[in-house]
Amino acid sequence: MEEQKQKITLSGLQKLFKLYSYIKPYKYEYALGMLFLLGSSGATLVFPKLLGTLVDLGNQGKLAQEIDRIALILAGVLVAQSVFSYFRIYLFVHVAEKTLADLRQSTFNHLIRLPMKFFQHRRVGELNSRISSDITLLQDALTSTLAEFMRQLIIIIGGVTLLLLTSFKLTLFMLAIVPVIMILVVFFGRYIRKLSKQAQSQVADSNTIVEETLQGIQSVKAFTNEFFEMARYRDKTIDIANTGIKNGKLRGAFSSFTILGLFGAMTAVIWKGSALLASGELATGELFSFVLYSMFIGGTIGGMADVFARVQKFIGATEDLLEVFNEPVEEVQEISTLTADQVLHGSIHFDQVGFYYPSRPESQVLSDVNIFIKSDTMVALVGPSGAGKSTFVSLLLRLYDPVSGQILFDGTNSRDIPISALRSQMAIVPQDIFLFGGTIRENIVYGKPGSTDEMVMEASRKANAWEFISQFPEGLDTLVGERGTQLSGGQRQRVAIARAVLKNPKILILDEATSSLDSESERLVQDALEKLMKGRTSIVIAHRLSTIRQADHILVLDNGKIVEQGTHEQLLQVEDGLYRNLSGLQFAG
Repeated sequence: MEEQKQKITLSGLQKLFKLYSYIKPYKYEYALGMLFLLGSSGATLVFPKLLGTLVDLGNQGKLAQEIDRIALILAGVLVAQSVFSYFRIYLFVHVAEKTLADLRQSTFNHLIRLPMKFFQHRRVGELNSRISSDITLLQDALTSTLAEFMRQLIIIIGGVTLLLLTSFKLTLFMLAIVPVIMILVVFFGRYIRKLSKQAQSQVADSNTIVEETLQGIQSVKAFTNEFFEMARYRDKTIDIANTGIKNGKLRGAFSSFTILGLFGAMTAVIWKGSALLASGELATGELFSFVLYSMFIGGTIGGMADVFARVQKFIGATEDLLEVFNEPVEEVQEISTLTADQVLHGSIHFDQVGFYYPSRPESQVLSDVNIFIKSDTMVALVGPSGAGKSTFVSLLLRLYDPVSGQILFDGTNSRDIPISALRSQMAIVPQDIFLFGGTIRENIVYGKPGSTDEMVMEASRKANAWEFISQFPEGLDTLVGERGTQLSGGQRQRVAIARAVLKNPKILILDEATSSLDSESERLVQDALEKLMKGRTSIVIAHRLSTIRQADHILVLDNGKIVEQGTHEQLLQVEDGLYRNLSGLQFAG
């Protein structure tokens, strides 16, 4: 058990040092800050010695000029310490802010490149906490905690050295209490670290509740679950408070034991020093300096309780953050131009494709799917819920890779085509449209960043969206609201279609986009989709069979297998066929 704890500690420290690799670009500023830290700590150590010398000079009846000289040196030391402290703090804050900006960018860049299977097991609030709460803790550590920890170490080591030079006997006597304090540091530190990490996890959970509740506020209110959500958040915040209180008790106990030991040691030191003073082994000024050094060292060791707790939080936050960095990323890359061998012509071949989700290996979603799709054709996917239609599309986009078999684009294995090059030539118009909370222009331009207003307006016209956009007072600069809530369903669909038009993909994926629209909106959206499908390969997930009668080919999926395929007329001729039964049910309704 003890070995396991030691391993965890060493692992935490290794991760801690890995984090400090982000400081490397600013190593010169950091090194200069460390020099000012050394200067400031050195000035602190010189101060008691000079005060002791001043006391000795007065006690010995020395000339006023000699006393004034030491006083001037003391004033110079104080000024130097002030200057060193200012530049130390400024440089550490400068380095910390630059480092944290790099770390935030690196964390976000890593997160956004992670594959879909990672996000299956993580909640948005938890990931958001990694970037916000954890990195905020690191900010405190990089700006003040580390500097304070280093300063305290210098004062303790330097102070003990000067004490030994002043009086070896008295120093050994004073140091008798140090092993007890160090044992307390180790003992309490383990529990403080454990509770700090637990508190971080609970804060992440509470953030998740807030984020999910606000994102789904319409559902919360529709189901009158306000008090349920309040209770859920209350329970989580009470857990956080209880963990913090428990942590506070430990830190309080740590501080009280430390203070008791320190003041007890101080009393014993003065008692022993007085005996040495009486025997002539120690001068008055030396005892004065010794007591000041002892107070400095004692106060520093006492202050280490708080610093140590912050270091424990720092290590806990670092471990959680670096867990994200251990996840392998997709090989995405910025696409400016495509090479000739990367350009898609639109033909797709599913060659004996099988697939199950990593989280559910016992549940086969697709099995031995073998189909060839010609370029510039419209292919519809039909089947009951859970048949594998959405998974078919996810594999096309390489959000996942097949477990068995292969997918070929124009005869080339999808794994041999750079993932960004592949996706850059596809566009999807889903049934549940997600719009970013900015303007209409920003949402359309998302399909092809850098597009001009003329290109955006042309795409809007082709998507039958310009009519309603032009009626808004702000036009393209109209804010769509969180997830596009300021627009109607039909308007959101047409903005999404305009985004796809602007991208001008070779392969278009449509999740039935008209099923929840009124008749007028459905007509406009369907007309826009028909324009969009011309001259490109279109894969349509069909919920209403009336919208796919003109499809060149229809694939009927059931339990992850293609059970029927053909045109609308051909499939209606199949006795007891699934497509015919589905069609009969829909049209009968």
